[in-house]
Amino acid sequence: MRVRRLGWAGLEIEAGGERLVIDYVRDLSPLFTGWKPGEGLVLPSGQVTAALVTHLHRDHTDASALADALPPGAPVLRPAPGHGDDVDNVTTLPAERDLARHRLAAEVVDAWSAHDVGPFHVTAVPAVDGLGDPQLNWVVEADGQRVFHGGDTMFHGYWWLVARRFSPFDAVFLPANGAVVDAPHLQPPSPLPAALDPRQAAAAAEILDARHAVPMHYATEQPDKIAGYVEVPDPEKEFRTHAGRRARVLAVGDWLDLAT
Repeated sequence: MRVRRLGWAGLEIEAGGERLVIDYVRDLSPLFTGWKPGEGLVLPSGQVTAALVTHLHRDHTDASALADALPPGAPVLRPAPGHGDDVDNVTTLPAERDLARHRLAAEVVDAWSAHDVGPFHVTAVPAVDGLGDPQLNWVVEADGQRVFHGGDTMFHGYWWLVARRFSPFDAVFLPANGAVVDAPHLQPPSPLPAALDPRQAAAAAEILDARHAVPMHYATEQPDKIAGYVEVPDPEKEFRTHAGRRARVLAVGDWLDLAT
């Protein structure tokens, strides 16, 4: 099995001649005020076996990109819809509408549920979203290797449960930008990170007993983010400091071959 970083939180996993994507997003304009089309990686049309989604924020769910990458009827495994009314769900409703508009074969799955998709055995595991929206993380197994994808989860108490069931991991991909969010529908705002910061990501990687710990969910080369979204200054450098020998920083487009 080998894995490729697609940018932001996107991941492509290849095994047995088939491909799986997680949080594949082609258009990040909802988050980056200066985003220009074509700056993200674009996958060939119809050549992806299945897609996994951690949550329905638009920087993690891009229905248009998935509709192009997946053949008709290919599964899209996703968490449950948001709780409450339209105000509570303001950050998930656009992606919900887009998934329906593109007629994707989306399936709501529960934490700890396991699914076989082509050569991949995938398990949805618990996560905690910094804005209170439903989120899952994913464990993917193929070719005798195992990887973890952390969406943009916060630090939580499920790490040890995941570790007991699945560790060690050949690679874990963890958010590391420590984003502090000031959103109009979440007032008063929290001064605490809504996603793992580098130190927390390194701690999660240690608990999960990762051979390679790869930071993601940052894009220092991209234009400014929307107002009210503040990241740590240098996620890569700080993550290397805390993760030590486990740290494996991948540039966008880089592959990591887990068989070596």
